[in-house]
Amino acid sequence: MAALPLNDDYPVRRAPLVAYTLIAVNVLVYLVSPQAATAVWYPVDMLGRFCAIQDYFMRWGAVPAEILGQVDQAPHVVPECGAVDGKPVWFSVFSSMFVHAGAMHLLGNMVYLFVFGPVVEDRIGRIRFLLLYVVTGLAAAFGFALVDPGAAVPMVGASGAISGVLGAYLVVQFRSRVTTLVFVVIPMRLPGWALVGSYFVLQYLLYVTTSNTPGAGSGVAYAAHVYGFIAGVIAGLVVYRLRWRSGTRLSDVY
Repeated sequence: MAALPLNDDYPVRRAPLVAYTLIAVNVLVYLVSPQAATAVWYPVDMLGRFCAIQDYFMRWGAVPAEILGQVDQAPHVVPECGAVDGKPVWFSVFSSMFVHAGAMHLLGNMVYLFVFGPVVEDRIGRIRFLLLYVVTGLAAAFGFALVDPGAAVPMVGASGAISGVLGAYLVVQFRSRVTTLVFVVIPMRLPGWALVGSYFVLQYLLYVTTSNTPGAGSGVAYAAHVYGFIAGVIAGLVVYRLRWRSGTRLSDVY
């Protein structure tokens, strides 16, 4: 992203326990994964560590061909590393939301969750925020799978769920202004709707161009970002409709 959010000016009225817990879980999962230097119990030789990483992604990542029932278990992408046996396919759709390919992948996702997650949690309540995160993450994974149902490459990362949080933010708190580093160096205060809206437009354009251009794929699941965001918008609208009908403030509902 050309813009890095730093802070939302909406004053949350209570500690965003769910958002911070999700960040902590994501970081902890990364620290015990084979791609982290802290995971010293994995092989130290180059091939052994490489195969451990590939096995980890295949076991806990969401593979479209598996979750849509095209195959019982996709073959390993690197034959030298053998195969993964006994994979919990349906659980992998959930676990993939907490697995990251590297430190920068993790950091980029957690920055967005740190800035926008507390605001959405404060606006809709803790339980609904947790459900939003999980449901939109699942929608992102299945949306990605439906785009390429025969794919045997695992999808990992919290981007789909966080895109869902951004979609809900566009509905429930678009009036905020967000302190942002534009081009990662220029600090500016931008309207929340403009920043989040531009994120979706960019992801959609990248999704369309990479899916229609042979060889243009970057290894990023842009389709998951798009479908996660749309699911977040829908969820945000549903929650707001429930508020209108009940006359209850969302922030009073846990």
